[in-house]
Amino acid sequence: MAEQTAKQKAATAKTAPKKAARKTAPKKAATQRKTATSRKPATKRKTAAQRKPTARTSARRTSTQDIATRAQEAGRAAFLVSLGFYGKAFDEAQERFESLQDRLEKRRKNADKLYRELVKRGEKVEKDARSALDDLDLDNLTDRKKLEARLEKARARLEELRDSVGFKSAA
Repeated sequence: MAEQTAKQKAATAKTAPKKAARKTAPKKAATQRKTATSRKPATKRKTAAQRKPTARTSARRTSTQDIATRAQEAGRAAFLVSLGFYGKAFDEAQERFESLQDRLEKRRKNADKLYRELVKRGEKVEKDARSALDDLDLDNLTDRKKLEARLEKARARLEELRDSVGFKSAA
């Protein structure tokens, strides 16, 4: 405990000069008062809110406001430009996709039409080939000369058939 009291005494000794410094401050103010009587009386300064805005300060305020609004508008315009760009790119991609879909649908229709035409033509060729083979009547032939004559006739018919179909070589 003796140590604590010594520390407390040291702490109070350190704070004592501060109190003395405070006491000296009013003396200085008193001396200043005496010298202040010879000078003009000091006017009370107005705060920034109390002062009237001069043309210079109001111009600064409007210019900073204008700069802020212009910056805000420029930022919004940049955002709208990027949004418009993405919208246009999306529209163009969608148009291309739709045109590809249309072309694909057209090709499918053409392929279906061509398939149906080829089936009809194949049926016609089959019919002509059957009639050509039926004309030969190969079952009743026993004579070789008659058989060769009929085969020659069949070859001629098949040649005509091939020419009508448009084949370049016989199958």
